[in-house]
Amino acid sequence: MSMEKPVIMGILNVTEDSFYDGGRYTNHDSICRRASQILEEGGDIIDIGAVSTRPGAKDLSEEEEIRRIREAVLLVRNQFPKAAISVDTWRASVAQTAVDSGADIINDVSGGTFDPDMIPTIGRLQVPYILMHTPAKPDKMQQRTEYKDIIAEMLQFFGQQLEKLHQIHVHDIILDPGFGFGKTLEQNYFILRNLDAFQVFDLPILVGVSRKSMIYKLLETTPDKALNGTTAVHAYALTRGAHILRVHDVREAVETRTIMGLL
Repeated sequence: MSMEKPVIMGILNVTEDSFYDGGRYTNHDSICRRASQILEEGGDIIDIGAVSTRPGAKDLSEEEEIRRIREAVLLVRNQFPKAAISVDTWRASVAQTAVDSGADIINDVSGGTFDPDMIPTIGRLQVPYILMHTPAKPDKMQQRTEYKDIIAEMLQFFGQQLEKLHQIHVHDIILDPGFGFGKTLEQNYFILRNLDAFQVFDLPILVGVSRKSMIYKLLETTPDKALNGTTAVHAYALTRGAHILRVHDVREAVETRTIMGLL
């Protein structure tokens, strides 16, 4: 996949309790409609997730996550054989199931820190890997927002995890700063302003801010009314070097990419 222009990743949550669209895509028809919408509106990647990672979210059982991911990936792959499919999981067993079912990319919100088998599994699978920064699991992460130097500590984290991946010959890696994961509102915007700091690794950078609390709390609104703020942040992120936008609203993100590409 070319990164010459920013890539748009459309979110497909097959969850009951995601902060914005939980419960919307839980049967075959709704999953197919959402996947079709992402592609028709110009999305480049369909990112399927079965577990909510909102602050305070509780874990889903491994068996249930595997069941949901296998069903969703097989369904999307069958209906859209040429689609690029990413799976959002921190469990190695789910990553294995996802790739066996037809997924192309593993999107790990833990950056390989929640499951010790994840990085070795990616080494065996040799699929592209999205490495995200977070200090703790979703149920604890907002209690871990103390940093002496947040950018330096994030760079150190990425450096350590990249070394582990490079040792097992994984080189197709995307970095995600993890907006909203163990960061305060102010820290999120500080990271956004300094997004180019992560270019030191010469890897694509993914920005996932769509309708998050860093936007709707700042604007004193709700996730449902945070599209305009999201678009503003997306536009700025592109000026700071974002290569991938992970979004709920694909058409709007594609339009943002088009306009920013001319400026």
